[in-house]
Amino acid sequence: MEALPVIAGMVVLPLTWRRFPLTPLLACLLFVHALILLLGAHYTYAEVPAGFWVRDWLGLERNHYDRLGHFAQGFVPAVLAREILIRKGAVNGRGWLFLYVLALCMAFSALYEMIEWWAAEALGEDAMAFVGSQGDVWDAQWDMFLATLGALAAQLFLARRHDRQLNTLRPSGAAQGL
Repeated sequence: MEALPVIAGMVVLPLTWRRFPLTPLLACLLFVHALILLLGAHYTYAEVPAGFWVRDWLGLERNHYDRLGHFAQGFVPAVLAREILIRKGAVNGRGWLFLYVLALCMAFSALYEMIEWWAAEALGEDAMAFVGSQGDVWDAQWDMFLATLGALAAQLFLARRHDRQLNTLRPSGAAQGL
């Protein structure tokens, strides 16, 4: 199940690339996010070796690789949502853009947590590797919080760079209210 978003992206991107080519920033972020997801899918998030290295290095109680995945779950979709909203002219004004991107990422993160819950209910104990809470009763809340932080960080740190790349894709004069 963890690899499903990567598989979907591998189908959608080639079909839409001609009509909607992505900025190099977004394409690179999607590739890195795919690697994070596929590594988590291969090992299950609780068993990724890099997470154990960080756990041992920092003296943590558990493998926090899933936390990286959830941060990325906010960070990368924030740039994707931003790119779509700007290029489609769906939002006017930077403040509204920032808010809508953040809200979309938070909503997606909450939906993902509900899917994890439904999978756990449907599959019983077999779903524990997918849910990956590792005994943390606050796991879902941490996951949503980290996705929110990721969405905030992406917008705060990458907006200018993203805008420059978006301007190279637009015909001249098509600033679309931003």
